[in-house]
Amino acid sequence: MTADGARRPAVRSGGVEVCAVVLAAGEGTRLRPLTERVPKALCPVGNVALLDRALARLAGLGLAGPDRVAVNASYLADQVVRHVGERAHRSVEPDGPLGTAGGVAKLRDWIGGRGVLVGNADAYLADETAPPGPDIAALLRDWDGETVRLLGQPAADPTAPGTFDGHVFTGFSLLPWRLVRDLPVEFGDLVRAVWRPAEAAGALTVVPYPGTFLDTGTPGDYLAANRHAAGGGNLVDPTATVTGRCRESVVGAGAVVHGDLTRAVVWRGAAVHSGEHLCDAVRAGGDLTVAATPPLTGPGSL
Repeated sequence: MTADGARRPAVRSGGVEVCAVVLAAGEGTRLRPLTERVPKALCPVGNVALLDRALARLAGLGLAGPDRVAVNASYLADQVVRHVGERAHRSVEPDGPLGTAGGVAKLRDWIGGRGVLVGNADAYLADETAPPGPDIAALLRDWDGETVRLLGQPAADPTAPGTFDGHVFTGFSLLPWRLVRDLPVEFGDLVRAVWRPAEAAGALTVVPYPGTFLDTGTPGDYLAANRHAAGGGNLVDPTATVTGRCRESVVGAGAVVHGDLTRAVVWRGAAVHSGEHLCDAVRAGGDLTVAATPPLTGPGSL
């Protein structure tokens, strides 16, 4: 429903109605200890929670609201549920994450015969040539409603395990109802349950993604995503207090920075004290610092 109570028009592709699921249930173990306090989906990139970036991207396609978008949650689920509010349908997995396939399966009744665009909340995508949404619209264009589509980029090694038609997956896939309706509500992943069988049957297509993609899974990639969001410069929330020197850093709302920053991320309300020099690191609160050495190539090496 829209703000004035009107029902949104259905989003269709090739005559098939489509909904969306954002997967936000994971523990983000590689980002610990940052994710001991905050679920990975709510970690900020460019001062915007990763989950909010995914929801904005879907809204750019016309997929918004609890009738069109669902978000699953498990680890620190209460934080995710509160953050989503009424913006999306919420699916809680109370006994632990069900994985990408199980999470979609638990939403079977809500999906209700529609095709489903599935996105990973922790995927950082930035298409410099388009506003949020149109960069993944190619997944929906002229879809037949029967095949699987993956968003992907050419792999450095096209024959490496984990690639699809020489591409690495970049966070979004489009699944037909015929493959969703029989998924068991148990732990499982879409790679084994859906993607590989579809590939073997000749029913999987990789749609090239032209923008920047990082999975933000490690501190290094998380830092690289923040630096990319800052455009290679500084991104400082107007409510932050900064008296130190900043270089290629991101500073969140209400943060207080009296020390120096070099390729650093300072979370909302965190502090960097006079005499400190935070370099290639993330500061959360007043007592947690996580080293985040940038990768040698890619956006993190700007």
